[in-house]
Amino acid sequence: MFKTDTCCTLVPYFEVSDGQLDAFKALGPQFVALTRNEPGCVHYAFSFNGRSAHCREGYDNADAVLAHLQNVGELLGQALKIASIVRLEVHAPAAEIEKLRGPMASLNPSFYTLEEGIRRQTF
Repeated sequence: MFKTDTCCTLVPYFEVSDGQLDAFKALGPQFVALTRNEPGCVHYAFSFNGRSAHCREGYDNADAVLAHLQNVGELLGQALKIASIVRLEVHAPAAEIEKLRGPMASLNPSFYTLEEGIRRQTF
């Protein structure tokens, strides 16, 4: 018997301003430290390709995503002074996406709905 899949993945891509890559990377450990106190955070890490940065992040559900966004809001504001979000994807089951649409509207994400029967669950 499987429990209902509520997993949400955020896929933000940042373009870091010229000369600001080291400053942006210095914020990474601060973001990671904040996520250590988030019980619904499954994984969180940054990867880089030149001045492009990606944050790989997954959460138990939409409530955990919203708690995360509130938790890192001030630090994200600092990051957005030296970088911009060029793409933001949210991957989640339809019911979780509906919980995120309104609260995340200002970030202009693209929502991708996970389909039943086209995914492997291990829980």
